[in-house]
Amino acid sequence: MVGSLSTTRDDASRTASDFFRLFRATKHARVLNSAAPKCSAATRLRGVMERPAISVLINNHNYGRFVGRAIDSALNQKAPDVETIVVDDGSSDQSRSILEAYNNRVKVLCQDNRGQAAAINAAVRVSRGDILCFLDADDWWAPGKLSATAAAFRSNPQVSLVYHRLQPTLTDGSPTLKPIPRTLCSGDLSPRLMKSAGWWPFPMTSAIAVRRSAWDAAGDMPEQFRISADAWLTGIYPFLGDVAALPYSLGFYRIHNNNWYRPIDDAAMLRKRMVHWQASVEATNRFLSAHDLPGRLRLTDHYPYRVASARLEGVAARARLKLAVDGLLFAGEPNLLRRVRDALRTARDLPRLGRDVGLSEAAK
Repeated sequence: MVGSLSTTRDDASRTASDFFRLFRATKHARVLNSAAPKCSAATRLRGVMERPAISVLINNHNYGRFVGRAIDSALNQKAPDVETIVVDDGSSDQSRSILEAYNNRVKVLCQDNRGQAAAINAAVRVSRGDILCFLDADDWWAPGKLSATAAAFRSNPQVSLVYHRLQPTLTDGSPTLKPIPRTLCSGDLSPRLMKSAGWWPFPMTSAIAVRRSAWDAAGDMPEQFRISADAWLTGIYPFLGDVAALPYSLGFYRIHNNNWYRPIDDAAMLRKRMVHWQASVEATNRFLSAHDLPGRLRLTDHYPYRVASARLEGVAARARLKLAVDGLLFAGEPNLLRRVRDALRTARDLPRLGRDVGLSEAAK
């Protein structure tokens, strides 16, 4: 079992606070300059190599039919000094036999099923790269992803998080829909997040990379994020440094029944999203408070949360008008045309209070 961090809570608070001040106040922040065993309850890592520039961290749970393509897309990158680490989070399918086939090319960790955040934490603990790149086992990257990501970090020492768009695909890998997210955000996003309860057109996990010094300041992901760990990465790291968005689709996001990205939500999924959004706001506020960082988020500023509630319950005419106006002013969407479009569609499509909202219950 991988060891846990030994830093105390007070030490971690001081570290994050100092990191925040230094990251914002200076332009001279730190610049970026094996054998895989069989899975077992007590994981042993063999092989020693020089400190890599980039660590690729793949989390897997029962994606044996997909994980090979994810690993191949990482191994086929042309960037130098890369290590690839795969954490199997208690899979019960053929995942482990697939991972064993990669032998000396990747490091493999195995653990009991504890969720996505715990799997990523375990991978980071044994990683050595200055840049941490995350990849879900059901997604894969395009050639050039790691080189472009590393260049973005080198170009701006104040950047804590780099991301790019992903091309959605069907289960079989064929492209569908437009690349996501549509709107890109760069620079200091913390003022925007303060006004939007932390919501912005955020990227998915497989599009995200963070600087190790920022990870060390933030600490491990809370294990409450058993899924959608991108909520922690995109919610916390904009408060620790700048964000850099690459305008290219440098990866592929596979849409299937086990993920949250879907064109239409049923009632059960809306409730899940609301619980997740509230938990994300609370987790961010705990982080800001514990690390003596300024400001707090308010759930009432979370426009998608309010819209989801209205879709479940229905709204009266006056509440519908207020939601439309608030949507036009919502800080979370920087693109004016998309903000206007979304606000008007919401006002038009929300069910009336006391009427059948027309949503099925089962999340499929």
